[in-house]
Amino acid sequence: MSDASGLPATVAFRLGTLGAIYGDRLAAKIAAHDLKLKHAGLMTALEAGVAASQQDLAARMGVAPSLVVALADHLVRLGAIERRRDPADRRRQVLTLTGHGRELLRRCAEAAREVDEEIAAPLGADQRAALQEALGAIAERAGLPTA
Repeated sequence: MSDASGLPATVAFRLGTLGAIYGDRLAAKIAAHDLKLKHAGLMTALEAGVAASQQDLAARMGVAPSLVVALADHLVRLGAIERRRDPADRRRQVLTLTGHGRELLRRCAEAAREVDEEIAAPLGADQRAALQEALGAIAERAGLPTA
C-alpha cells in the first residue's frame, strides 16, 4: 500500500522523475539534428530576444559563461547562430539566430509536440488543458518562457 504523503506523491518528485524520462525522450529526438537540450534552450533565448551577448545569455540561462561559449561554438559550426563583435563594446560577442537556426528550433518544437502527445496520451481534453494551464503558471512564476 502506498503512502499518499510519501515522496512519490509529491509534485516535486513526480515532475523531476517525469521530466527526466520525457526530457531524455526529447533529447533523443533532437539528437538527430546534432543538438542537445541546452542548445535548444540557447536558441530559444535568442529567438525570444531575451539576451544577445554571451554573458547575458549565461546569466539568463543560469549557467557558466564557459558553457554558453561551448554551446555557441557548436551552434556556429551548425550554422544555427552567428557570433559578432558588439560595435558598442568590442569585448562583447553578440549572438544572433540564423534562418537555419530558426528551422532547427522549429524541428525541436515539432519533436517536443510529439513527446507532449506521449505525455498526454492518457488524459482527456479537459485534463490536457488543465495540465497546460498549471504548468504555464508554474513556468511563468519560475521566470521561464511560456509561449
